[in-house]
Amino acid sequence: SPPTTTTIFIPAAPETDVPPPNASGEILPGRPPLADSSGREAVPSALADRSWPGFAALIPPEAIRSGGPPPDGIPAVDEPVFAPVAGVDFLAESEAVLALEVNGDARAYPLQIMTWHELVNDTVGGVPVTVSYCPLCNSAVAYDRNAAGRVLDFGTSGMLYQSSMVMYDRQTQSLWTHFDGLAVIGELIGTQLDFWPMAIVSWAAWRDAHPEGMVLTTETGYSRSYGRNPYVGYETSERLLTPAFQSADIDERLPAKERVVGIRGGGDAVAVRHAHLQAAGVVEVELAGAPLVVWNLPGASSAIDAAALADGIDVGSSGVFERALDGRLLSFARAGDGFSDDQTGSTWNVFGEAVAGELAGSRLRPREFVDTFWFAWGTFEPTSRVVPPLG
Repeated sequence: SPPTTTTIFIPAAPETDVPPPNASGEILPGRPPLADSSGREAVPSALADRSWPGFAALIPPEAIRSGGPPPDGIPAVDEPVFAPVAGVDFLAESEAVLALEVNGDARAYPLQIMTWHELVNDTVGGVPVTVSYCPLCNSAVAYDRNAAGRVLDFGTSGMLYQSSMVMYDRQTQSLWTHFDGLAVIGELIGTQLDFWPMAIVSWAAWRDAHPEGMVLTTETGYSRSYGRNPYVGYETSERLLTPAFQSADIDERLPAKERVVGIRGGGDAVAVRHAHLQAAGVVEVELAGAPLVVWNLPGASSAIDAAALADGIDVGSSGVFERALDGRLLSFARAGDGFSDDQTGSTWNVFGEAVAGELAGSRLRPREFVDTFWFAWGTFEPTSRVVPPLG
């Protein structure tokens, strides 16, 4: 049966000891906004007039609300500077990073930077990508920037849809929903970005598995309180931190801000309840007929909880992979600081790599997933199944 929804009032956020980025709506010091990029195409802009006269839309335009900052008020990182693992000394063991690997190029994007910038336009493994993180819906997604016959650059629009970031591309100034990488208003309406699998994991886990990897540094061109949380208490508050967005249709199957691991593909979607996953360590699901393993390893702190990111509650590091490997179907259990398969007893790390045993050197195929809050997953995947099934 279809999920039940209700319209609720969401109070303004409580005060925090570190103000949210650009809470006043002003652009903070740094490079100027890039809305008038030299790559701008001569097409109507969906960014310039928020009433969108004459534009078709894939979502209700009235549901797109200002989050406070203007376009690029939360500035994307367009010239990312990276350092080798051995040269990084600004991250605590439990701090969360976004883990992305493209064509053997492994990179980590610390959430202590992403909470202040939300977008990084990068090239990884020779592929133009945008790495995105929305603190309000607690979701991280990586996209291929090759779309509609050009390479796109993305910036923050200053707008939200159902408390989730709305991006814009600088070439056509179309608006895109961050959560699903879809152009919803503007010249590129209907264009869907391709995803790259990306996970939120602890710095310690990523560092140990990628000694030759590269890490985004705080040399962003902006002055920010990196390491401090601009959303103190948001993780454990029942409220949605969007003063300009006072109501939302919430899927009532789960509490709005319950964490889930959301997996989608092949016309199917499933949400694994995070508390269940943390307790079990390993959960097996099927997505469009494909057998998958979902797992979680303790040791990663929430970036939207305590004043210092390293002090956030332990939400662990999650991963989603195909269970099939070289013609056999593997089953897994959590074992110590990793996982083991029932068939060979080989040891696996959180990145789906066998590090010891008969299958050492093997890698499971990663699947795109989102660690997120239920209200966001329920908005974009309203027909999603929930695991474990609800009574």
